[in-house]
Amino acid sequence: MIRTAVVLAATLLLVPVSAKAQAANADDVEQIVNGGFDNGVAPWWASSGAITVAGGQACVDVPGGTVNKWDFSIGQNDIDLVAGENYRYSFTATGAGHVVRAIVGGSAAPYDTYFEASPGLTADAEPYAYTFTSAVTTGQAQVAFQLGGSPDPWTFCVDDASLLGGVPPEVYVPDTGPRVRVNQVGYLPDGPKKATLVTDATTALPWQLRNAAGKVVKSGRSTPRGVDVSSGQNVHSIDFSGYRVRGAGYTLVADGETSRPFDVDTAAYRQLRTDALKFFYTQRSGIEIREDLRPGYARPAGHVDVAPNLGDGAVPCQAVPLPKPGLSVGGACDYTLDVTGGWYDAGDHGKYVVNGGISVWQVLSAYERFGVKSELAIPESGNGTPDVLDEVRWELDFLLKMQVPAGHAYAGMAHHKIHDAAWTGLPLLPHLDPQQRELHPVSTAATLNLAATAAQAARVYRRFDPAFAAKALAAARTAFTAARANPALYAPESDGIGGGAYNDSKVDDDFYWAAAELYLTTGERSYQDFLLASPQHTADVFTGAGAFDWASTAAAGRLDLAVLPSKLPGRAQIRDSVVRGAAHYLAIQRDQPYGVPYAPANNAWDWGSNSAVLNNAQVLATAYDLTGRAAFRDAALETMDYVLGRNALNQSYVTGYGEVSSQNQHSRWYAHELDATLPHPPNGSLAGGANSSIQDPYAQSKLTGCVAQFCYIDDIQSWSTNELTINWNSALAWMAAFSAS
Repeated sequence: MIRTAVVLAATLLLVPVSAKAQAANADDVEQIVNGGFDNGVAPWWASSGAITVAGGQACVDVPGGTVNKWDFSIGQNDIDLVAGENYRYSFTATGAGHVVRAIVGGSAAPYDTYFEASPGLTADAEPYAYTFTSAVTTGQAQVAFQLGGSPDPWTFCVDDASLLGGVPPEVYVPDTGPRVRVNQVGYLPDGPKKATLVTDATTALPWQLRNAAGKVVKSGRSTPRGVDVSSGQNVHSIDFSGYRVRGAGYTLVADGETSRPFDVDTAAYRQLRTDALKFFYTQRSGIEIREDLRPGYARPAGHVDVAPNLGDGAVPCQAVPLPKPGLSVGGACDYTLDVTGGWYDAGDHGKYVVNGGISVWQVLSAYERFGVKSELAIPESGNGTPDVLDEVRWELDFLLKMQVPAGHAYAGMAHHKIHDAAWTGLPLLPHLDPQQRELHPVSTAATLNLAATAAQAARVYRRFDPAFAAKALAAARTAFTAARANPALYAPESDGIGGGAYNDSKVDDDFYWAAAELYLTTGERSYQDFLLASPQHTADVFTGAGAFDWASTAAAGRLDLAVLPSKLPGRAQIRDSVVRGAAHYLAIQRDQPYGVPYAPANNAWDWGSNSAVLNNAQVLATAYDLTGRAAFRDAALETMDYVLGRNALNQSYVTGYGEVSSQNQHSRWYAHELDATLPHPPNGSLAGGANSSIQDPYAQSKLTGCVAQFCYIDDIQSWSTNELTINWNSALAWMAAFSAS
């Protein structure tokens, strides 16, 4: 998940290979000494114990009970690297059922990582090889195999270790399949039906729509669109919206290419709505995931104080205060909190109030807007409350637990997050996490997220659980008052060890959102006055590349104020502002040959771009609610084409949907790519998507120089392009509900 409000580009790695680097390819230079262990073990080292050579391999006994990958390592120092030079890092290794973190990095503080890979090992000696471009020049690099983090002891063996410099760069070319790009899931019978053709042709080309039997049922000619900036491809558009006959197995043929198959029906969207919401159950913390409810995804409860977990039942604050520029607030406190439950935020074991907030809001918004009644097969099913509300309640209860109790400093404020003291490796099931859990300092942003979602919950749950609704409203009032008393407590950007920082130093948008939800729930004059005085109330909150996210929440308040009934003065102007915002995204979409309402500045696609695309579609869908204009409806529906396969990579970003879909999202428990005994993510899981900044070393080794849409790789090691998160799936759930409705 995106870790900071400002994403820093890895500029040294986002340029084509230089002429100097290409010239260096003439000579292959081996950087590792004694990589075949033919001369004993020197100059290799181990964290502890001895390296032994047997059968031509170097082996070490790895102790059990360590916490981090780097708690036990073997490696070699004094490796030379040259910036811009290409290297091939290879080895053979054994270690059945374990994952090694193979790195090239600094041997001295701050121990930067220049390249890393995390292959899953087998009982046989398997070869592994990777290429990367160094971003630094140094004589103090190291190669290392980090082996810790296992509860049980095991044996690691390695041979033929090599770091070869001057190799030709390995050019990663994704398999994009047929050049006719379609929504691989399906189109609504009465909705828009568009496709994108990648071609060198500059004049219109004939196309045919064929049914499952191969019969041509519609034909026409394409519209040349020139070079699409977001992909660098020359493309045409194809529009077959006039065809409305339900069916399965349709294909589109153009320029000698046949698309991947798709349906014309609504059934897939009803199933997608359900699956996107089911995602949250397998993200639950503090409860057993049952095999009968999620076949293939069963696991024991995580973080419930059962060894080796240190658990969430009595979590202390960070022992060391964190610096906060301009503030004197530290991390220490004189209490512990029971913060069991909630949703794991993403592919790690952290739980974050700010990201939980926007996720709760969006799923509850889908319920308020569409009355979602999908049967989700969760433990609470059949209790008289809609399953979607029972699922969200699991997170809401956790959010309420993050509030500082009365009688303590900053009472009523909310702790920003809770997660491990240090990062854990891949894979690691939640119940096997041995790390100390820590509460992180309170923040104004987290407190306002709590106020907003608790106020929203108070009106949604009033019908089903009046006592909980009253409790939530009381917590929301307390949080809003506490935030007004402490309006500038910010989560620091430096707090990114063991979990994402989620730093956010702009909170007027959070104040606006919280006041909006409190007003809509209570109708009270004090919240109305706060809203009307907020600079966010008259600001254009829909001008950015993405309408809203965890760090920018004013649009959440604006959308609810526009849609939900109230007596707020100037409500017509609020509704008009949403329609203008939607018109902005509609204009962007019409300019994009791939039909995506997203065009960030400088073509620099953001971390989690798929959620930005879907959030913009929510604005379009809301404008349709307000105006009934078909253009907004069609634009919102067309946005689903992009995430379901009509994109430059010709793949669906939703697991299990489409002929080719994301399968290896970054996660510690949906980790089949590293451990065949673990599952892929469940159907309905949304991958983050193209990210021009490609911050993780694996993506950098494959995608350097990528153009926008091509800055994505479906690999578990690519946390910057391929993570899954609750707030990305909440966006998918909202739009799936709109499409199904």
